Amino acid sequence: MTTTEKEPISAPDRDTDESADGATPASALWDRRDSPARVVPVRLSTLLAGAVVTALLIGCAVLGGLWWSARADLHAAAVVADNAARAERTATEYAVGAATVDYQHMDEWIVRLKANTTSVLANKFDATGPKLGEILAPLQWTSTATPVAAKVMSDKNGVYVVDVFLNVTSSSSQSPAGTQTTVTYSITLDRGAGWMISDVGGMTAALPSK
Repeated sequence: MTTTEKEPISAPDRDTDESADGATPASALWDRRDSPARVVPVRLSTLLAGAVVTALLIGCAVLGGLWWSARADLHAAAVVADNAARAERTATEYAVGAATVDYQHMDEWIVRLKANTTSVLANKFDATGPKLGEILAPLQWTSTATPVAAKVMSDKNGVYVVDVFLNVTSSSSQSPAGTQTTVTYSITLDRGAGWMISDVGGMTAALPSK
């Protein structure tokens, strides 16, 4: 009777690329850890292009900031100029009305003196108006005014002092042919109070002394 010998079953090699259960052997992990890091090449032209784009963005931001700043400065200057022009125009209109007098229509003159003035100044004209009428009526005084120029002399927190220069032509019983003089009115206006007039100087120069 012949006996057949069986070949022994060898154990799986531990150094093979993959274990029976599918796990990566330790030797493979060790080889990966020791492998050099992968280097990604970058062209010099790409780096230069990035630097140029960054510089352009920074330049645009700086120019934008300067533009907005300049625009704000121009707007502020325009507002200042507009306010000054408004003050000069309002003061001129008032001064012309105040210097235009007709002894036969004194009530109309008093109305012009009180126009666009504060209550304090209006009350002052109510008190002084009749006394001025007593001077002007006997002299048969008339006068007309032509504006020459106006200039803002000061601006403090929206309170403007404006000098208005007028050519005033006047006639009276003493000077029927008429005389011409240049007078200066000093008008104080408050922008914050709707351009109300709080003080008027120089009126006496346009009126007779007695």
